[in-house]
Amino acid sequence: MTTRLQIYADACLLVGERAVASLTEEVETRRLLDQVWNNNGVDACLEEGQWEFAMRTVRIDYDPGINPDFGYARAFDKPDDWILTSALCYDEFFQAPILRYVDETGYWYSDTDQIYVRYVSNDSLYGSDLSKWPKSFDEFVVAHFASRIVLKITTDANRLKLFINPDNPLHSIRGRALMKAKSKCAMASPTQMSAQGNWSRSRSRGTSRRDGG
Repeated sequence: MTTRLQIYADACLLVGERAVASLTEEVETRRLLDQVWNNNGVDACLEEGQWEFAMRTVRIDYDPGINPDFGYARAFDKPDDWILTSALCYDEFFQAPILRYVDETGYWYSDTDQIYVRYVSNDSLYGSDLSKWPKSFDEFVVAHFASRIVLKITTDANRLKLFINPDNPLHSIRGRALMKAKSKCAMASPTQMSAQGNWSRSRSRGTSRRDGG
């Protein structure tokens, strides 16, 4: 089973360093990997794809405490464990997609009273449950963590390019690991409908101008 220590150890080996022996070992690699972990390193990986092991389905009623000043009449709070939307629908079987909605700050806006949402979750029973990670996703997380520390460890920009290549991601360790994980997930997944409304504006959470103060 994947563990935090195993992720750290594999990331160290990937950058050419000795594997950390424990999560309390006083070495720079462990401290750097702690920073990546504590700065939502796993969430950053979950945000990269429609991972079946992290997928959650919920029904959400509109928030009666929010009265938008204009536009759609209903506001729906995004769950605290929401990472990435897969589908918004009128029905629990996800056969009737909602096409008229807005994704803004920490809410979805629409004109219906209730929505069904399928999304990537970082809940401890979903995306943050390391025991549910497939091997390919585990390898991607390791590559991501290694890419975040390699420059600090080696001070070699050329080594960093081995892990991250913006011009051609498939020519990088992280990019290939991500592509492999997505490919494995796609082969094991049913067809997904797009969660794209007719006016979608995803921004960081904060005060919405539709909130009425």
